Amino acid sequence: MPSQVVYVKDKHTKLFIPGPTEVKKEIIEAMNEWMFGHRSSTMTDLFTTITEDTKKFLGTDHHVIILSASGTAFMESSVMDCVDKNVLCSTCGSFSNRMADIAERLGKNVDRLDYEWGTAVKPEDVREALEKKEYDAFTCVMNETSTGIRNPLEEIGEVMKDFPDTMFLVDAISALGGDYIDIDAHGIDVIYTSVQKAFAMPPGLAVCVVNEEAYQRSKNASSGSFYAGLAKNIDYYKKKGQTPSTPAISLMIAYRAQMKRMLEEGHKARSQRHLDMAEYTRGWAKKHFDMFPEEGYWSQTVSTIANTRDLKIEELRQEVNKKYDMLFSNGYGKQLKEKTFRIGHMGEHTLESVKALTDAIEDVAGM
Repeated sequence: MPSQVVYVKDKHTKLFIPGPTEVKKEIIEAMNEWMFGHRSSTMTDLFTTITEDTKKFLGTDHHVIILSASGTAFMESSVMDCVDKNVLCSTCGSFSNRMADIAERLGKNVDRLDYEWGTAVKPEDVREALEKKEYDAFTCVMNETSTGIRNPLEEIGEVMKDFPDTMFLVDAISALGGDYIDIDAHGIDVIYTSVQKAFAMPPGLAVCVVNEEAYQRSKNASSGSFYAGLAKNIDYYKKKGQTPSTPAISLMIAYRAQMKRMLEEGHKARSQRHLDMAEYTRGWAKKHFDMFPEEGYWSQTVSTIANTRDLKIEELRQEVNKKYDMLFSNGYGKQLKEKTFRIGHMGEHTLESVKALTDAIEDVAGM
């Protein structure tokens, strides 16, 4: 049996994994409120507040959906609602592959623009593929958590503007809120995230931004998602300021408190803090190891580091956790486990907290 990190009640293990990430104690405590009905005016006030605050934080005029779900729900519903037949999926790691797999399971005609793990999606390749065939949508991951690649969404978005009939569907699960992007300016039709990443919340809520074109595509689709349907959730919010199905009320109360913190910091300032942490981690990695992903396309929220010292990563993780109550991640899956390791510097982490982790790794590894 492989070794596992043992969690003890009341023991605080500081999480430097690519999600879930650290959550402020006051945000956890915010959930400790009496329950109320999900069809009450109290719920309407809560839900409209967090929805409009999210629009403000992200700087978007598009529709925003907040759903009790994993971000994978929107990965599925965006394809289900916006793709009739043909979809082009860029794949450069496990999570971009997941979207292509979902599209295939939904019976769509899927073409893959495939890249070796650790290599970024190139805008010129996207243009070339879209010129050869008509697609209902193109899918791309902003931040490939498995490899630490940050794809050039801004440049890809400029390409997509030349193909207005092709929806631009973006998985930003491990980036949004920690890596600034102007959603409206770059022509993104649908972009979604999960709050346990850079939003620094407990898992259980997903956030999706949908422009008017994607909303209309969803509304006019011959079939679509029932639970996470884009138009369905937007229409219900327009009508009642609530969710069609019973929401995770306690999490939404915590979300209100966390979004207030995020608004006070500001989207661009929050992004800069993440960049500062990323640049420090990259410098540390280059000094002691090496970065795994293609240079110039390094993630701002999770660094994937090549294990050039041939350390026993799982043993190192266990010892760092045992001695310092800090946990980072091994490489992802069979392809990268023990060959790489990942440091998640997202959410409410600071440069000081990341430095404490790298100091701990150096100590335990005898570097």
